Amino acid sequence: MKRGLALMTSLAVLSPAAAQTTSGEAAAAALFDRLADSPPALRLFLKAMPKGGDLHNHLGGTPYAEDYLRWAAQAGLCVDDSGARIVAPPCPQAQTVKRMSEQTPFAFARLVDAMSTRGVQQGVGANDASGHTQFFGSFDRLGPTSPSVEAGALAVARQVAAGDRVGYLELIHNPQALIAATLGAADMPVDASGLAAFYSRTIKDAKPVIDRAIAELDANEAAAGKALACGGAKPDPGCGVAIRYLAWGWRDLPPAQAFTSLILAFALADRDPRYVGINIVQPEDWVIALRDYDLHMAMLRFLAERHPRVHRTLHAGELAFGLVPPAALRHHIAKALEAGAERIGHGTAIAYEDDAVATLARMARDDIAVEINLTSNAVILGVKGDDHPLRLYRRAGVPTLLSTDDQGILRTDMTQEYQRAAREQGMGYADLKQMARTSLEQAFIDGTSIWADRHVGARVSPCTAGWTDDRCRSLARSSAKAALQVQLEEDFQIFEDVTVLNLSKSIGP
Repeated sequence: MKRGLALMTSLAVLSPAAAQTTSGEAAAAALFDRLADSPPALRLFLKAMPKGGDLHNHLGGTPYAEDYLRWAAQAGLCVDDSGARIVAPPCPQAQTVKRMSEQTPFAFARLVDAMSTRGVQQGVGANDASGHTQFFGSFDRLGPTSPSVEAGALAVARQVAAGDRVGYLELIHNPQALIAATLGAADMPVDASGLAAFYSRTIKDAKPVIDRAIAELDANEAAAGKALACGGAKPDPGCGVAIRYLAWGWRDLPPAQAFTSLILAFALADRDPRYVGINIVQPEDWVIALRDYDLHMAMLRFLAERHPRVHRTLHAGELAFGLVPPAALRHHIAKALEAGAERIGHGTAIAYEDDAVATLARMARDDIAVEINLTSNAVILGVKGDDHPLRLYRRAGVPTLLSTDDQGILRTDMTQEYQRAAREQGMGYADLKQMARTSLEQAFIDGTSIWADRHVGARVSPCTAGWTDDRCRSLARSSAKAALQVQLEEDFQIFEDVTVLNLSKSIGP
C-alpha cells in the first residue's frame, strides 16, 4: 500500500480497520494518558504491556556486566592491573573476579562502569570518554569468551524478554566458528571487480566452518534450555520466547576479511533455518567502515543474488551531525536500500541525507521498517528528544518498531524503550501498540501474516471473525508468523480487559 509524506502522529489513522478501537483499548489508552506524567506509574503499565518482538538485539550485548562478571568468577578469571578489564589467569588472589566481587565493592563497581555505559550515563568519566567510545570499548573489557558464556547469554536473553512481555527475538549472533574463520582469513586486495573470484574460492571451504557453527549453536541452545529447565515440569517463562538469529559481517576489517565474514554469514543463514537473515556490524563511523562503505554494499548485492532466500537488515545511518564529516552523512541509508536492505537498523541520520524525502517515500512505499533504538542513539550518538527522527519516520508513513540494541551494555530493557518513546517522543498507547504489532509483521520469521498486504490493522479474511475463529486458528497452526501474531492479539485482549482494570483500581486515580 502506498504511503506518502502526510503529516500524522500515528500510523493508526491510515486504515479504518486500524482506527477501530475496543472498549478495552480505549480504557488502556485513557489509563496510559493519566499515568503519563508519572514515570514510575507509567513503568508499571508498560512493563505489563505485550510488546511483540525485539528485532535489533545483539546477543553479546544483552547480558549486563554483572552477568559477565558472575560467569568470570565461576571460571576463575582475573581483573587486569588497570581494574577495568577481565583477563585469563594466573593472577594474585586479590585480582580474581571472585575476590573482587565479594570483598572490594567499590573496585567491583568501577569494573561494572568500565564494562558498560552505566558510569557515563550518570556523568562518571564523561569528560574522559564519549558515550560512543565507552560503549564500543566495553566489549573489549568483557573478557575471554567460552561456550558457557554464550549459553548463559542465551538464557539471559530469554529471561529478560519474558519479563518484558517480549515474545520473539531476532538475536544478532555469530558462533565462534564464524568469528575465528573470519579473523583467520588472509588479508589480500579485493575490490568490486574481484568479488566473484574471491567468492568462488572462499565458498568451497565454507562447509566445515558452517558445520562447526551449527554444532556450536546446537550445544549452546541445549545448555541454555537445560539452565532454564525448558524440558521440565516447571520451565522458566523464558522458555516460551521464540528465538531466531541474524548472522553478521564486519564492516571495519580489511576487505578480504570483511567479505569472508559476509560470505560465511550468508552461507550460515542459507543453510540453518534458525538463521533468518544477516546484518553488518561495527561502528559505521570508523575509518575502514567509511572508506569501504560502497564496497560493502557491492558485497551485499553480490551475495544477495547468490543467496536469494536470505533476508537482509542493515545497520545504516547510525551517525550524527558532528560525529563525522558532512559528506559521510549524505547517503548511507539510501545506499543500504539500493543494496537490498529489507529493514534499516537505527537510521538516525536520515534528515542529513541528500534526498531524504525520496528515501522516506521509498521506505514507506516498500514497507521497509526502521528499527528504532532510543537509548542506544541517546548514549552513543547523543541523539535524543526532539532531535531524534522517530516522529519524522512515522509522519512519512515508514513502519517503525522499537528495539533494545545492546540492552545490557546500555543498561536498558524493552520497557525502558517504550517509556522513552512515550515520554520523550510523545507516543500514545495506540502508537506503541502499533509498533508492537509492526515488530512481528516485519520479523523475518516464516509464514503468512494475519494482516492483509503487510498493512497492520487490516485483518486477512480467515481472521475477520475473530482471533479464536476456527479459520484463524487454522492459519496460526500453519504459520509461525501468524501464531506469534495471534498470541500477541490475545495477550493484548487480556492486558486491556483484565490487567488495565486492575491497574486502574490500584494506581489509576
